[in-house]
Amino acid sequence: MGEQRWALRIGWIGLVGVSLGIMGFGAVIAIAPMGADELLYRADGLASIGLGLLGGLLALIPYRRRERWAWIALWFYPVFWTIHLVSGLPPGKDHIHQVVFIALSLLGLLLPVRAFFPRRQTVVR
Repeated sequence: MGEQRWALRIGWIGLVGVSLGIMGFGAVIAIAPMGADELLYRADGLASIGLGLLGGLLALIPYRRRERWAWIALWFYPVFWTIHLVSGLPPGKDHIHQVVFIALSLLGLLLPVRAFFPRRQTVVR
């Protein structure tokens, strides 16, 4: 049981890290848009802040309670960042942050998988 607790702790910390990164990128874009269409960039920044906040709250409350729906919903993170990486989408051109966010989110979801889907105990009669 102790291993599951540590796996879950590492998992939610990793997912909160991804959430903070998304909120950070969003804040930078909302405060200092770097493109011709400032309003669009500001809107994207605010949407990113909201996405990071929502994911962070999911990781901090229902995920830590081992609620399966939160674990399933947080699969949005690795899917989102993989699409960004494969499609060459912003922010940035180095894509290192995307690889880090994919790795952190996969670690956060796969490491504690037994906490969300425990093995069934067989009843001996």
